Amino acid sequence: MTASARPGPLLILTAVIFILLGLALAGGGAWLVSLGGSWYYVVAGIGMLVAGALVWKGRRSAQLFLALLLFATLIWSVIEVKFDWWQLLPRLDIWFAAAVWLLLLPFIDRRLAPPLAAGAKPRDAGKSALAAAVVLTAAVGVFSLFQDYHTLHGEVPAKNMAAAPQGDFAPGVAPNDWAAYGRSGYGDRYAPAAQITPANAAQLKQAWVYHTGDFKGPNDPGEIANEVTPLKVNGMLYLCTPHNIVIALDPDTGKELWRHDPKINRDASSYQHMICRGVAYWDVNAGRAKGDPAPEAAGMECPRRIFAPTMDATLIAVNADTGAACKSFGENGVIGLYHGMGMKKRGFLMPTSPPAVAQNVVVMAASVTDNFSTEEPSGVIRGYDPVTGKLMWNWDASNPDDTAPILDGKTYTNNSPNSWGVSSVDEKLGMVYIPMGNETPDTWGGKRNPNGEKYNSAIVALDLVTGKVRWVYQTVHHDIWDMDIGGQPTLVDIDTPKGKVPSVVATTKRGDIYVIDRRDGSLVVPAPEKPVPTANAAPGDKLSPTQPFSALTFLPEKHISETDMWGTTPFDQLACRIIFRQHRYEGPFTPQTVAEGKIKGAIISPGPLGIFEWGGAAVDPVRQLLLVNPDYMGFLERLVPRAQANAPGGTGTEMGLQPQTGVPFAVEIKPFLSPLGFPCQAPPWGYIAAVDLRTMKKVWMHKNGTTRDSAPVPIALPLGVPSLGGISTTGGGVAFLSSTLDYTIRGYDVRNGKTVWKARLPAGGQATPMSYVSDKTGKQYVVVMAGGHGSLGTKMGDSLVAFALPDEGVSAGGKDK
Repeated sequence: MTASARPGPLLILTAVIFILLGLALAGGGAWLVSLGGSWYYVVAGIGMLVAGALVWKGRRSAQLFLALLLFATLIWSVIEVKFDWWQLLPRLDIWFAAAVWLLLLPFIDRRLAPPLAAGAKPRDAGKSALAAAVVLTAAVGVFSLFQDYHTLHGEVPAKNMAAAPQGDFAPGVAPNDWAAYGRSGYGDRYAPAAQITPANAAQLKQAWVYHTGDFKGPNDPGEIANEVTPLKVNGMLYLCTPHNIVIALDPDTGKELWRHDPKINRDASSYQHMICRGVAYWDVNAGRAKGDPAPEAAGMECPRRIFAPTMDATLIAVNADTGAACKSFGENGVIGLYHGMGMKKRGFLMPTSPPAVAQNVVVMAASVTDNFSTEEPSGVIRGYDPVTGKLMWNWDASNPDDTAPILDGKTYTNNSPNSWGVSSVDEKLGMVYIPMGNETPDTWGGKRNPNGEKYNSAIVALDLVTGKVRWVYQTVHHDIWDMDIGGQPTLVDIDTPKGKVPSVVATTKRGDIYVIDRRDGSLVVPAPEKPVPTANAAPGDKLSPTQPFSALTFLPEKHISETDMWGTTPFDQLACRIIFRQHRYEGPFTPQTVAEGKIKGAIISPGPLGIFEWGGAAVDPVRQLLLVNPDYMGFLERLVPRAQANAPGGTGTEMGLQPQTGVPFAVEIKPFLSPLGFPCQAPPWGYIAAVDLRTMKKVWMHKNGTTRDSAPVPIALPLGVPSLGGISTTGGGVAFLSSTLDYTIRGYDVRNGKTVWKARLPAGGQATPMSYVSDKTGKQYVVVMAGGHGSLGTKMGDSLVAFALPDEGVSAGGKDK
């Protein structure tokens, strides 16, 4: 090259960028190959190095070389992921931009295309090839925008949609009310109100908003969250705040009627959570036959009560009419849940969910600090007299046969399996259905109590009168993956060819949905035992050789692979591929792993947040529909030998290094993310879906939510994002979900899953919406808590927001005009 033809600054800059990209790609690709991964990145990196060198020399052949690289990358990408737009994007975006730039560069810097000699014919093969590669790549991109490999289109059969209500599917609950966490003891989250329909839902407007005034304090744990589902009963709306303040509102205006602050101990240094999912309501006259004497007439204190848990481990009873403490209950309206515990350290026993209430018993459970030690408080389930607070029975999973009230001076079994979710009640059958957690720690089980082991990650039916076990069904044997059951089991009578079968439907973190005859624990939907990996169990642990796999499942059909790794560019996608190859993965039951050699731990997918979490499911008992919001996010977990572990634990998070004292290993838990903070698994990460309970088949499934509030740039990309909360559904055929990461509540036509309405929320809506009808006006409301979730990183707030149709669209009788 002559002095006059030396490369200009723009050419030099382009060459340097190409060479740096090539070095990074070739180096990372060589690392990936050493781990047994794809050779593509090495080859592509070398290709970019050559292209950079040719640009440096001012050779037009750089265009031809880059064209070949783009063509090859396009073919490789389509082979790996077909025409999936969001998976093609990170494979092609950088190379497409480089190609376009190199096409434009000759017009900016003629040194790459020096003047031709007089009469010479131009040689534009490279330019033409590059232009063809760009056009083909763009065409593939446009074509891919219209391909959808992730949506199941379908419609609920007309017979289901036209079904009329039969029988009492919400015992003891008035049609206008939402009297329990899941509306009734059945936990179906179905409001029969039919004023809001797919035809008019788009008209929904904010009716009122109420601010609780309860915000995160300086000493509160990172996992503080507003997950409350309010109740509407007794002519009032009842809710609790993260610091367990109980509040009553006017359902028509949102005006505060009273509040009761139990003034919990907020020295939160040891609390892992600060959450209140809801309260429970009890009425002494509920279910009383006409003509029976009413205790209220005799001057009974608190004939209508709100029972609420507190984070400092108490159960309180409050007068539902006035907010005053029911002093005849327990000790001045309070029962201390540390009574009978061998371990009494504050913050380690945390009831985050409301009790299950039957007419004659209040059933109370509580969570314990996860993965801290083997000396946690007991997970005992207790039944209390709703009038006096007297202990009627206690069921300790590690001492399951002795349910007589514990004697003074005795203690429950430390660290026995607990239940942290909401239980369901069938008073006619006389049973309460408990979704069980695990004996902590979650990730190593070599020293677990053999009595309690059978109740880990199980649905347990207890007798309401005695607390005795009526039946048990375990969804995971020897669970070391934190696949416990957080969602409330839903009770529904399912139409079958043999008639209606009283069933309990249990969603699980692992994605399987277990449908069980709630009378005797027999399976309605088959769940055969299948072999799972056992060869690489952690030292001192022993894995179950089989696990039950329900025929009704949202577990992906194939295991994740290197080709499923994602990113915004080829570079963070490459990083995710390297991370994937550095971790053991053998499917959903991959053994927990100690870092050794090239293996840095295990990929646990589904992860601790699960495919289904505490939001559970909604069931339309009339249309026989199951509605769910599955998520797909894996985690990286690593067992750390005790000699190497240095973790304080109990500091307000379940992520990071957890001590697990008392067993040979601590555990490190973190989301499976790229170095840029994006999920390594390809989207979609969140859906909404429906199942026909008559056939147990999925009817429709749509990706749900956008990246508007979770991406570095607030662009609403419709990728389908995780949601942490539950669905509610209504007689009008509209279901509601607010818990996606994009601060939006949406209404869906249950017939086909299409979004018929959405509205922005002032903060994260990681809660379950509810719906009721005003006793005064007949207007139907949809209400949701928008208060955010600390550990998810959504915006915190204190807003309870109500939506309704405008008055001009509703007649006084509450029907559409």
